Amino acid sequence: MYAVVAFFDDSTEQYLNDVWRELREQSISHYSVETQDKRPHITLASYGSLDKERFIQDMDAFYDRKPAVDIMFNVLGMFLNTGTLFLSPTLSQALLGFHNSHHKHFSTYNNDPNSLYVPGKWVPHCTIASRLDADKLKEAFQHCSQKIDTLHARIKKVALLEFMYEDNKLIGAPPVFIKELES
Repeated sequence: MYAVVAFFDDSTEQYLNDVWRELREQSISHYSVETQDKRPHITLASYGSLDKERFIQDMDAFYDRKPAVDIMFNVLGMFLNTGTLFLSPTLSQALLGFHNSHHKHFSTYNNDPNSLYVPGKWVPHCTIASRLDADKLKEAFQHCSQKIDTLHARIKKVALLEFMYEDNKLIGAPPVFIKELES
């Protein structure tokens, strides 16, 4: 399995890593260390299988000279019945266009029309904590609502992640390709 994700500018990534660290130190959530290679991100697309080398070539060409995208996180929310807490950016025309253009260009690779990341189903978000019980979710929400203010960020890179499993358990999703966007 693969995912295309958006990585942030260095200061945003550090800020979100600090939030993850605080939640871990307070024994609220260990989401950030549940798998190897985890970085704050927004998932743009997912693919069950693909010709990795061909996809990387297409991705390199498609994102060549694409500009970075400014975003603003101003929603702290949760997905129902998942114990997942996230930050969500304003769905600006720039962000929506960035997402839609990816899916239009890479439509031949889409082998799962029910994916949560396709246009019309996508909820852009950066996961803060996941699989929390009700008490921990409440703690995480309280901590984050006091700690986090509106966050201006920039999508600086796109990456292809390859999911790694051991005994049917996800152990990591290292980037196999990263493309820097133009500043």
